[in-house]
Amino acid sequence: MKTRAITGFFFLIVMIGSLLLGPQVFMGFYLLLTLLCLHEFYGLIIKSGIAVNRSAGFINAVAIFGLFGLINYHDAPVYHHLLFMLTLTMAGIFGQELYKISVSPFANIGFTILGLVFTVVPFTFFHALAYIQGTYNFHFPLAFLLMLWSNDTGAYLTGRAFGRTKLFERHSPKKTWEGFIGGVLIAAGAAFVISLYYPELDWKQWVSVAIIIGVIGTTGDLIESMFKRSINVKDSGGLLPGHGGVLDRFDGLLFAAPIVYTYVHFILNA
Repeated sequence: MKTRAITGFFFLIVMIGSLLLGPQVFMGFYLLLTLLCLHEFYGLIIKSGIAVNRSAGFINAVAIFGLFGLINYHDAPVYHHLLFMLTLTMAGIFGQELYKISVSPFANIGFTILGLVFTVVPFTFFHALAYIQGTYNFHFPLAFLLMLWSNDTGAYLTGRAFGRTKLFERHSPKKTWEGFIGGVLIAAGAAFVISLYYPELDWKQWVSVAIIIGVIGTTGDLIESMFKRSINVKDSGGLLPGHGGVLDRFDGLLFAAPIVYTYVHFILNA
């Protein structure tokens, strides 16, 4: 527990620091996290016996996150033209398989692309949250993280104190309905406090974001648990002592970020 707390504290400081140090650091840090999550995802898939195209996957990850990140940072026509390069990098995933001897080439291709959808696309949406009003504003991604952490912590504490009814025992035996509800309520409370300092949305809208994060984030956690159980592994990696892998820490973000971005986009452009 002590190791977990120390690791979590320093990791949170680094994450928050990346937001406060400006758009370049923010983009670079979350590109790194994206690649680490993709690395862990591909590692898990390889353990299941599928030979994903790592090199082509990482090239596409950098291209997707980098190009959309640059468009957010500076919406210049040249970056829009460069987006067409993704047709070549994506084709490389298929072309690389021609030079491999494999009994299931399309499984390799499919899981290589799934890694991009599962890890890179969500982080691209999360990065875009900082630019949802046109210019860099760390309030949205920071608020997202604060509500996500509040939900996780609230679910853990209320689940330990009051948990009786299993939420989805087949995939996550420790999760309970009491913990789930407690996590959402505590995240909603954090959202109300955030609304007092970040006026970009009113309190009802911030609370709505918290509910989305609580519900969809928990769903993402369950889906990653289902995935890990299907290949008989406990953690996605060992980079974070006491926490497992990076993918374990961001499973909620991966599912919630695109939906939160969509919700906030329509709220701000209604």
